[in-house]
Amino acid sequence: MVVQFTFAIAFIICTVVIYRQIKFAQNRDTGYDLNNLAYVYMKGDIARNYPIIKSELLRSGVVTNITRTNSPALDIWTNNDSYEWPGKNPNTRQSFAEYITDGMFAKTLGLPIVQGRDIDVNRYPADTASVLLNEHAAKTMGFTNAVGQHIKSWKGNLMVVGVVKNFVAGSPYAPPLPMVIQGHNKKEFGTISLRLNGDNSTSKNISAISSIFKKYNPDYPFDYKFYDDSYSVMFEDDKNTGKIAAVFAGLTIFISCMGLFALAACMAEGRVKEIGIRKVLGASVTRIATLLTKDFLILICISFVIAAPIAWWLMSGWLSHYPYHTNLSWWIFGITGLCSIIIAFSTVAYQAIKAAIVNPVSSLKAE
Repeated sequence: MVVQFTFAIAFIICTVVIYRQIKFAQNRDTGYDLNNLAYVYMKGDIARNYPIIKSELLRSGVVTNITRTNSPALDIWTNNDSYEWPGKNPNTRQSFAEYITDGMFAKTLGLPIVQGRDIDVNRYPADTASVLLNEHAAKTMGFTNAVGQHIKSWKGNLMVVGVVKNFVAGSPYAPPLPMVIQGHNKKEFGTISLRLNGDNSTSKNISAISSIFKKYNPDYPFDYKFYDDSYSVMFEDDKNTGKIAAVFAGLTIFISCMGLFALAACMAEGRVKEIGIRKVLGASVTRIATLLTKDFLILICISFVIAAPIAWWLMSGWLSHYPYHTNLSWWIFGITGLCSIIIAFSTVAYQAIKAAIVNPVSSLKAE
């Protein structure tokens, strides 16, 4: 029984920690507004017809902002460690996540601009040699006021025109990465991000957007994704791990309680005459029930003492793989221990009370 409840308690603690970790990351500030934000991969004639597609989308009123990028903002497809800046240590190399955009990157994504302005290649043609930095990149480069600073890469000299708030890209469990967003007007884009009009229904927006894309890219089906859906998919593996742990916890508790129930019944049957004598001598039902359950509760406490450090060790190792993670709070162990005692007590109490209320005449008549 101790072994069974040790496994059960450990599984319960692991399940709670896994779901807390998922919730912790889901509630993290992503940095941008995921609501009504969708993206479409560029394929077929989309690149060639993009100017007219963009014009019709904005004119239709179903899209409030649109931008082209090399990848969705949630993903990192390109890294660059060739950047140079004033005051950089020549002996160090720093990798930066890299995006390219034709303009309105921050406005479309709902990214707060901390310094300067957004990139807009159409309005400012010189922005093809301009970049936005996120806060982490500006800090890495040692820029207190980054606007107007010049940096270099293999692409040439670039000027910083703005700094945006850090945002989540890649893993939702990873800390913010230093990022460089460069203006571009060449055909190196892979994604179109769309800020849908929140005043319209989603079905109306998608229907209108779909008809425009089918009009100018008829050979390909219109395929889109919402940013919030793609963000949720990032947690699927951990959710599956949590479900497996929960199933094992439930099965282990069920098997443990069945064994405990049978053991309590056997114990009560073996002590039936003792219970009868105690009742004759004045023992109350409560006192007898307590007598029959306390030994089992002691064993559950022993199980908890064994399971708690095992679960702590397992979950500490699991959480260490995530740079951005929740803490192993003491209340998780406390509540789990209390629930285990309540479950065990409820299982044993039925048999204990049943034995305690038997008429002593019936249990002692053979004597």
